[in-house]
Amino acid sequence: MNLLLMGPPGAGKGTQAVLLRERLGIAHLSVGEMLREAVKRGTPLGRMAREIMERGELVPDDVVGDMVLRRLAEPDCRSGFVLDGYPRNLPQAARLSEILREKGRRLDRVVSLRLSLVELLKRLTGRRVCGSCGALYHLLTRPPKRDGVCDTCQGVLLQRSDDSEQVVRERLRVFEEQTQPLFEHYGREGILSEVEGAGTVEEIAERIAAVLELAAA
Repeated sequence: MNLLLMGPPGAGKGTQAVLLRERLGIAHLSVGEMLREAVKRGTPLGRMAREIMERGELVPDDVVGDMVLRRLAEPDCRSGFVLDGYPRNLPQAARLSEILREKGRRLDRVVSLRLSLVELLKRLTGRRVCGSCGALYHLLTRPPKRDGVCDTCQGVLLQRSDDSEQVVRERLRVFEEQTQPLFEHYGREGILSEVEGAGTVEEIAERIAAVLELAAA
């Protein structure tokens, strides 16, 4: 099964993609993870991507398309995949269709996770990371025992620059502007299903399973 998970930043695409990978035995293709790995390694692509992402903008289509093309050629994608974070606009969707057509494949289903702006802001601005050991926290779902202090090493908890409300709002604006047309595109193809993104991880997973007509776990 070849799947695409869509939704704004903070909608939970990554979490649900991992669950689908485990449930269906397919590959998880996260463009965000690919880019973050490049940033971590300090490659030329990573340095460029870091500057762009910190402004809340999107990495150029041709760069991301080439990354996806290389990833789809890896052996774990043969039995299927779930794409997370790509495509984000109509030119990227056209490139993906071209890539899949050349490989004799197609998307079976596009699942869109929908959340309110208020919920998205809570999710995205609440994340904190320890400046010393890198441990992750969230003010709502995984708060530290002491405000601003890491439970593990007592380091100072920081908010990443791309988690500030200003950058988050810009990311959501860019998503609305560039990605919204994809819903109409995949709707016309008859492969789009919308799923409510609020609730527990398990509740959302079962809603996705229902639209994919998967047997109960």
